Amino acid sequence: MTRDESVAGRGFLRADDVRDLVAEQFGSARRLTAVDRLTGGSKKGVYRLRLDDRTTVILYVWAAAENFWPASPTVPDDPFTDASGADLFAISHAALTAANVRVPRLLMLDRDGRYLPSDIALVEDVGDLTLEALLARDPVAAATPLSALGDCLRRMHTTLGAHYGKLATITHGATSQTRSAEDVVADRALGHLDAVATRDARLADAHDRIAAHVRHLRGAVTARRAYGLVHGELGPDHVFVTPDNEPALIDIEGLTYFDVEWEHAWLQMRFGDAYPALRPVELDPHRLELYRYAQVLSLIEGPLRIAATDFPNRRWMLDLAEWNIAKALAPL
Repeated sequence: MTRDESVAGRGFLRADDVRDLVAEQFGSARRLTAVDRLTGGSKKGVYRLRLDDRTTVILYVWAAAENFWPASPTVPDDPFTDASGADLFAISHAALTAANVRVPRLLMLDRDGRYLPSDIALVEDVGDLTLEALLARDPVAAATPLSALGDCLRRMHTTLGAHYGKLATITHGATSQTRSAEDVVADRALGHLDAVATRDARLADAHDRIAAHVRHLRGAVTARRAYGLVHGELGPDHVFVTPDNEPALIDIEGLTYFDVEWEHAWLQMRFGDAYPALRPVELDPHRLELYRYAQVLSLIEGPLRIAATDFPNRRWMLDLAEWNIAKALAPL
């Protein structure tokens, strides 16, 4: 994680905002020396708090000023929308810990506004080394945490549930499912197509052919009702390598029970040549192909939507959308 620059008008945290938090959590003998806002967060703020004994912790802040994403249409049974918030984080953290999956240790969670007018969490600082950076710098050294990540994923993907959905929904017994998981994905993909067709002439021209391709892929998928625990958007940038060479998962609020092919479509895309080292569970190739194409459409809609805001890395989002527009048109 690297230090982020402020965005005008966003009101990000400063040292004075968290001095009471530090004093109460770490005692008067330890002082706060710096607060660094880290890059990468688009739904929550991520800050490194530096103390005068040279220790550090990470602060998560779920505040409106930290969320760059504009609203989008949602449906109740889509488990991949609105994956943010302290409640989701707490439930996901507990579930992954129970599955023996390494995540930064939770030190404190405040949902009562005791320190800030927003939900916050203090977690262990696992350092700055991502698996993505290690794979690029030293693939041999990355082999051990990559293999360990594969072990973690198999534990997650064999932790099964009878219903799909966010963990909070299932935990509170509020599941209400009228569609299959594959229908959720197909309908979600068609909704993303409708949205992006208004923003790009190429997609508008190909709209009907893309929609037909989605329906063709959906038609090849047979029914199944077994759901594993999936992260949802796990790339090597969402895995930190600890000083003990362990993989630690971050951005876990989107944890859900769903078809494991959804996870592996994403993993194949994000890990590339390193993917086979994860030693995946057995997958349904037709379901995998539908989910892969649906994610392409998602990676057009999301980046174009956030690029219309004051998100600081707008060019990167536009490039990502362009890359996936080419992938969406290729099968036609």
